[in-house]
Amino acid sequence: MTQTAGFAIDGVVPVIPTPFRENEEIAWESLAPMIAFARAAGASAVCLPAYASEFYKLSEQERLRLIDHAVRAAAGQIPVVAQVNAPSPGLALNMAKAAADCGANAIATAVPRLFAIPEDDLFDYFDRLLAGVKLPVIIQDFNPGGATVSVEFVERLHRAHPHFQYLKLEEAMMAAKAIRVREATADGVKVLEGWGGMYLLDLAPTGIAGVVPGLGPVDLLDRVFRLAKAGQREQACPAFEAVLPQIVYSLQSLELYHHAEKRLLQARGVLDTVVVRRPRMTLSDHEAAHIDFINRRILDLLDEFGLPRNPAA
Repeated sequence: MTQTAGFAIDGVVPVIPTPFRENEEIAWESLAPMIAFARAAGASAVCLPAYASEFYKLSEQERLRLIDHAVRAAAGQIPVVAQVNAPSPGLALNMAKAAADCGANAIATAVPRLFAIPEDDLFDYFDRLLAGVKLPVIIQDFNPGGATVSVEFVERLHRAHPHFQYLKLEEAMMAAKAIRVREATADGVKVLEGWGGMYLLDLAPTGIAGVVPGLGPVDLLDRVFRLAKAGQREQACPAFEAVLPQIVYSLQSLELYHHAEKRLLQARGVLDTVVVRRPRMTLSDHEAAHIDFINRRILDLLDEFGLPRNPAA
C-alpha cells in the first residue's frame, strides 16, 4: 500500500486524546487542531485511539471514525499510527484493515493482557494479525507488575513478519532490554519508550527510536530526546525536569492522567474542553489545583525557552 512508503519514527509520537463535548459526545471539530499542534511542535507521527485516547470507552465505530478524521486532518503532512487494541486477533485484524483503508500509515496494537497468556499463544495471536496486515506494525506491551514479551519472542516474530518494526515498552530499567532487542533483530525492530516518557533521559542514548507520550508536552520531550540522543544530557535536563513532575503525578492513575493531559492542552490553547468520558475519576479541589500548578511549570519553561504555547496558532 502506498501509505507505507518512507514510514519511520525518529522522535516523539504523541497519543492524541479524544476530545469530548460537555455531553460526552466526541468533539470532532477539536481533532484537527490537535493534529496541527503535534505537527508544528515537531512530532514524528501521531497515534490514536490508544489508552491515552480513552479507547476503552469508545465504540468500534468511534475508533475508526477517529482514525479517519485524523488521516484527513494530517493531509499527508504527518504520519498517522492507528491503534487497534482488541482481545482477539480477528477483531484486531478487522480494525487494522479498516484503518488501512482509511489511509493510516502504520498500525499499533497492544499485547492482550486481560488474563495471563503463555508466550507461544501470544505468538499465535500476533502471527495471525500480522499475516493479514501489510502496514508497519508497532506492538505495545503494557503489563504493570509483570514480565513483558521476551527478546526471543520479538526476534522470532520479526523473522516471520519483517513489517513488525517497532516495540513499545513501558517498564522500568529497560535500557539493557532495548539494546538486546536491537542487537537480536539487527535493528529490524526498534524500541519506543512509553509511560509518558518517564525514562526518556536514560533511554535516549541507548538508541531507542523515540518516545510515545501525551500530546501536551510534545515539543519539550522532543527537545529532551534529541539532546540526550546527541549526548547532551546536561542541556536536556531543564526541559525534562519541568515535564517530569507532571508525568509522574498524572500516571498514578490513567483516569487522573486524562484530566492532567486535557487541562495542559487547554492551558496551551489547543483544546477548548477538558471533559473526560464516564466512567471517570472526579477530581478533588486539591488534585485540580496541583495539576494546574505542575502544568504552569511547563508553561513557564516554554516562555523561558521562547517557545510558543501553541505553535500551530
